[in-house]
Order: sequence, then C-alpha cells, then structure tokens
Amino acid sequence: MARTAPPAPAPPPATGDGRPPRAAEDSPGGTPATPGYVTDPRRQRAILVAMCTALVAVVASVSGLNVAQQDLAVDLGASQSTLLWIINGYTLALAALLMPIGAIGDRFGRRRILVGGLVLFAAANVLAGLASTVGVLLVARVVAGVGAAMIMPVTLSVITSSFPPERRGRAVGVWAGFAGAGGILGLFVSSFLIDHFTWPWLFAMPVLFAAVSLVVTLRVVVDTREVHDGRFDVAGSILSALAIGGLVLGIHEGPARGWGDELTLAGLLVGLVALVGFVVWELRQGLPLLDIRVFRDRGLASGSSTLLVLFAVVFGLFLVVVQYLQTVLGHSALRAAAGLLPMALTMMPLSAIAPALAQRVGTRAVMVAGLGTFTAGLAALATSASVDGGYTSVLPGLVLIGVGMGLTMTPATTAITESLPADKQGVASALNDTVRELGGAIGIALLGSVLNAGYRREVRGISDSLPPELAERVEEGIGSALASAPRLGQDAPAVLAVAREAFVSGWRTSMWLGAGMSAVALAAVVLRGPRTEARQRRPGVS
Repeated sequence: MARTAPPAPAPPPATGDGRPPRAAEDSPGGTPATPGYVTDPRRQRAILVAMCTALVAVVASVSGLNVAQQDLAVDLGASQSTLLWIINGYTLALAALLMPIGAIGDRFGRRRILVGGLVLFAAANVLAGLASTVGVLLVARVVAGVGAAMIMPVTLSVITSSFPPERRGRAVGVWAGFAGAGGILGLFVSSFLIDHFTWPWLFAMPVLFAAVSLVVTLRVVVDTREVHDGRFDVAGSILSALAIGGLVLGIHEGPARGWGDELTLAGLLVGLVALVGFVVWELRQGLPLLDIRVFRDRGLASGSSTLLVLFAVVFGLFLVVVQYLQTVLGHSALRAAAGLLPMALTMMPLSAIAPALAQRVGTRAVMVAGLGTFTAGLAALATSASVDGGYTSVLPGLVLIGVGMGLTMTPATTAITESLPADKQGVASALNDTVRELGGAIGIALLGSVLNAGYRREVRGISDSLPPELAERVEEGIGSALASAPRLGQDAPAVLAVAREAFVSGWRTSMWLGAGMSAVALAAVVLRGPRTEARQRRPGVS
C-alpha cells in the first residue's frame, strides 16, 4: 500500500480553517515530505498558467499537421501512407504511454517528469522543424509524443495536488476548457502559419509554449510525490501501453487501410488481448497500476464514459465540419478553422464556471444539462446543414455544442480525479487523458467512415456514367472530386453539385450517429451518474 513519508518535525500550528500547513509552499526545487497545497493566489495563477500552456502545446500538436499534408508531400516527397504515420505516430506514442508515465510521476516526482517531458517535447519539435527527410520527421513526431505523454497527465495531477479543495474545482475547469479548445486553437494557428509561412514554422508554437511552461514550472511548481512500500507495476504498465497503443493503432488505420487490413487487425488484436491481460493482471495485484475495482464507483465510471463519448463525437465533428466549410462552402483553411472558434469561445468560460454550478445544483444535474445541450447541438447540425445554407446554418449547432462541452467536461474530469486517492492522482489524470485520446481515435474513425459511406452511396449514381478512373477518383471523397474537376470537362458542374449534396447527406448521417451516442451517454448519467448533491457555497469559495 502507498504511504506518505513522515512530515518534518515540529510542524507549525494548523491554519484557521483547520487544515494543517501544506509542504507545497516549500521551495520549488525540493521534494516535500507530503503533497501540499499552494495558498498564495499569485502562485496559484502561475501554476495554472504553466500547466495550461503546456497542455495547449500538447493538444494543439495533435491536429496541427493536418493542414500541412500537401506541403509535406511536395517538400519531402511523403506518400499518403507516410503522412498518416507522421500525423498519427505522435498520437499513438502519447496515448500508449499516458497511464505508465502518470504512475511514474506519482511515485518518482511529478515536477521532474514534467520538466523532463517539456525538454524532450521542445527538442523533438525543434528537430521536426529542421527535418529534411520523412524519416527524421517521423522519428521526431514519435519522440514528441513520448514527451507529450510525460506532460499531459502531470499537468492535471499538479493542479489536483497543489490547489486546495475550495480552489481546485475552478482550476480543473480552466484546465478542462483548454483541453477541449486546444485542438481548435492549434488548428487555427496552424492554418494561419501554413497560409503565410512554410510548414517548419508549425513547430514553433509548441516549442515556444513548452519553453514558457518550463520557465514558470521551474519557478513555482513543487515536486510532489507519494512514497510507496511495494514495487512499481512494470507488467501492468507494459500491458496498458500495448492495450491502448494497439487499439489506437487499429482504429486509426482502419478507415485508411480497410478494417480487414493486416496491420489494422494486428493492432486491434494486440490491443484487445493486452486489455484482457491488463484487467486480469491488475485484479490479482496488491499494488496495481490501476485498481480495476474503482470502476464500480459511479463517479469514475460515468465520468470516464461521458468523456469517451464526448471526445469521440467532438474529434469526429472537427473532421466533418472543417471538410464541410472547405469543400462545400469553399472556405480557405484559415477561414474554416476560424469557423470553429465560436465553439471554443463558448466552451472555455463555461468550463471555468461549471464547478460553481455543480456546487449549487449538483454534479449530475450539470452533466445532464450539458449532455442534453450537446445532443441538441448535434441534432441541429444534422438538420440544418445544407449546400446553400452557408455558415450561418451551422453556427447555432456549433454554439450549442460548445455550451454542452463547457458544462460537461469539468464535472466529468472532477468525477474521475476525486474517485482516486492522492497517491494515484497521476494515474487518475492519465486515465482522464487516455479516455479523451481513445475517444478521439474512435470518433474520427467512426464518424469519418459513416460520412464516407454516405457520400459514396449518394454519388454513385452519377459516377457510374464516368470513365472508370474518374469514377474512382470522384468516389474517393469530395476532395478528390474537386481535384478532378479539370478532367471532367463539361460534366464538372453537374458532378461537383452531386458531390456536394452527397457530402451533406453523409454529414447528416454522421451527426445523427453522434447525437445517438450522446443520447446514450445522457441516459447513462441520468440513471447512474455521480451521487454528488448540490451544496451551499461557502463565502469566498470559487
């Protein structure tokens, strides 16, 4: 079992609210005997800035290269398959290592893991920006993913171990807002850079953010950790990495290679076998990496399942909306990314105030309201999107989705972190992040596949009248159809009109699927959500 190292002799008296003084107020360079709370508001803000800056650097790097695929193909001679590995290699390394590294941070020091991760992440992004071959870029992206896995879970565990309970909810809310909006902000900045500069500049923002976070972290963050009597769960760590890595690999490769492809099947098989092995192993351990029995807790189970569905739908939505804005409405990459900003600008402030709402009306009530609004937004997108409707036809749905995410993410995240003890906060944070990453992979594969299937079904009527080579290009997707326009001759206007209508048809089907998934998550929270009841807020609580 975990034990906390004994405190220093002759501690000062308890504070006015009955809490003992916290060791986190010691100098940042040392490892306190007990994980402590920071009470200085200025230092709290500095810690929050450092953690959110690091988080945005990690999250933005997930989607940042999507806008540079054409430039990479031209400059480095990268094939489509290689491009997918360059993009997904980062996500694969990140998702696979979250759980083991979160546990390592709990045991050996959260600050030192964070600092090491920031240095490795920045160095890998510098190497990526200087890369002159696809091989170097691919290696740099995978190494950056390892660094990101050292950063992401620790940012949340530093917050939960540093902020006192009365301040923690708002801090977690701010973190959750940046976690949800970081992908949108990264996509917007990356689109701007690719429009005005060259692709190596895409790696400047992660380096800058990592450097800022590193400087502030070294000044204000304490190296909290827990002391354990037993050995580290190496076998559980390996099995968790294989399980998540295999599943993410298979889900990522399925839409591109086909679900019957050898690599896809191998990834899914390894992931499922390792997942079963992980569960069996953890149930038999006295000091498991993750005690599987904690999923009996309503808060942890509902928080995890809610975030899984939420990020599955949202990541799939990003893919669909950006394609709609670019290929159907004809927006540039930058303008398409800007079209998602209203969702982020709605989501972020609501994430910060959601904890206060949960204290007043109850965690479950806030999650139900959030998921209900989120479902309504998806239904609005499924019914309002059209070829002629323009951006204003989808704006209300995007705003509703932002409101729903803002109300739901923080209570769901808090439900996970509060379900595990202090000595497992790194694991709790890693579980939260793993659920998000796995959900994102599932959503992109699932909603993207549904969209493509609907598109092919609707466009087949006109593609059958084209020469086989052109027909195949048109059926690949609306992007390929638009690229083939010069070769279609006088048939181009009619074919492209059908292609745009076919895309909107596939969009509607995918959005209804997302609404259905969200409705299931809503029903689960209503029936078995967190038990937390509304509490009267104490004066000064934020």
